Amino acid sequence: MSLKEPVVHKAGRFDKGAVGEVDPITTEVVRHALNSAANQMKRALVRTAFSPIIYEVLDFAVAIYDDKVRLLAQAPSLPLFMGTLNFCIAEAVRNAGGPEALAPGDALIYNWPFGTGSHPQDVAIIMPVFHDDDELIGYTAIKGHWLDIAAKDPYCTDTTDVFQEGTIFPGVKIYKRGELNDDIFRMVLANSRVPDMVRGDLDAQVTGCRVGARGFKEVVERFGLETCRAAVENMFDHGEAIVRSYFDRIPDGRYVGHGEMDDDGISDASIPFEVALEISGSDVRIDFSAAPEAREGPVNSPLPSTISASRVAITMLAGYGEAPHEGHFRPIEVVTRPGSMFDPLPPAPSFLYAWPALQAIEVIYNAIAKALPEAVPAQSGGCIGSVVWWGTREATGEAWADGAPHPMGQGAWHDGDGGTMLHISESATRFTPVEVWEQRNPWLVQRMALATDSGGAGRHRGGAGIDFEFRMLEDTYITSIFERSKNAPWGLEGGREGRPNNAIVIMPDGTEHRVAKATRFLVPKDGVVRLMTGGGGGYGAPSERPAERVRTDLDDGYISDAFARTHYPHAFD
Repeated sequence: MSLKEPVVHKAGRFDKGAVGEVDPITTEVVRHALNSAANQMKRALVRTAFSPIIYEVLDFAVAIYDDKVRLLAQAPSLPLFMGTLNFCIAEAVRNAGGPEALAPGDALIYNWPFGTGSHPQDVAIIMPVFHDDDELIGYTAIKGHWLDIAAKDPYCTDTTDVFQEGTIFPGVKIYKRGELNDDIFRMVLANSRVPDMVRGDLDAQVTGCRVGARGFKEVVERFGLETCRAAVENMFDHGEAIVRSYFDRIPDGRYVGHGEMDDDGISDASIPFEVALEISGSDVRIDFSAAPEAREGPVNSPLPSTISASRVAITMLAGYGEAPHEGHFRPIEVVTRPGSMFDPLPPAPSFLYAWPALQAIEVIYNAIAKALPEAVPAQSGGCIGSVVWWGTREATGEAWADGAPHPMGQGAWHDGDGGTMLHISESATRFTPVEVWEQRNPWLVQRMALATDSGGAGRHRGGAGIDFEFRMLEDTYITSIFERSKNAPWGLEGGREGRPNNAIVIMPDGTEHRVAKATRFLVPKDGVVRLMTGGGGGYGAPSERPAERVRTDLDDGYISDAFARTHYPHAFD
């Protein structure tokens, strides 16, 4: 597929139109009221969903948008979905006939990867919101991961086109004026290996959107539509100013970060790439135009996720902890080349869309570090270490499936050690508690522990990775995705590298198989799945770490005596 000319994508650039004046206090009350409505959406979804990947892992995003499809509020959940829901809404509404074809009570279902930015399993439900039942004022939207939607396998690392990756719903009405569209509903259930879970999660998403729509309308009714619109414009202006103030600190220039994917899931060849960051005053341009051509395997990041990764990278640094909205995105421009790995065109496979996006965030930080190292952390484990499990229960013959990401060490930074949590792109998600895992699934968790010596040494050490061991009590299939298993996480300013990721299956006879990227790998009864998540890179020279902190790390088990004597010999003088 030939590459086209680069395209510049800008966020949040709309004419304000005629809006009135509103005071800062009212603006803040409206902002928090919208965030509260989004959190009510999240709570309704979690309390009614059927699959643990939603109610435990929180693999979803919920948000409220205005009628111009600008982000008003999003509850804490999956950051990587943050910048994609506007694309979902715009494309789903366009495919359904435009805003004029919508009515109160409608709900659209949409999962075309080049509009969602995700694989088809990340299904979006979009609900228009009307004021006084006749004026469209915005949308509520939830994108959540469904355990199966008829891909060639429940989870895949080896697809070669989008049509192997699941059933597509291109923006059709699952509800019409509040009534279930039974034809579409039966198609949804017919295209899943676990229809009961899909049924429950679909109902939960619709419920969440309705709760959000009600909360949104209550805010408008309380303050009045014009006051709300004026408050939103003030909110956007303030968010934009916050992000711009961060980039005012960074010298103007073009800074290039370099990254590398292990492979594309089809061949073993590594995939180097670069991302350029251009700073001009407080304007930020993130340039992916030098990206390699779209890959044969599914490590292509559709445009919405590439833009979202850029937004996550910037707003996590520059947003000062505020809940995200459209104003935070205004200073950011993203440049891509259609047909490349970071802007693939149909029918390119994109099942592993998240993994190049995860790497892009780290590479953007790598670029910023060349201008202002104290502004960013060293690299994290660089992945989310996902495993999806499925099979048939021996006792009942019932199909089952589950999946989760696994935490890893975060990079150290100028003022402290790295923590241990999920990758920044999934920082509000979590893995399932052991008790729930073992109750729902045929396995025993033999080990879950912080990995000694996995964080990079430095003045501030990298966060530790985690070691997991699952012993299968029944035959089980897995698909595993552990990126950056060939490249160790980098340190900054003299900090050392962290441990890379890896995943191994140990068969009952003791033989071992590396499964960093593997689809439908059969783990027989009594086989063990061993996951080793990466540690973060260190920051600053190890010789500058105070001896008492080295001894504390030894006492706490973060490092071994041999590691300490190798990297911190001054602590033993």
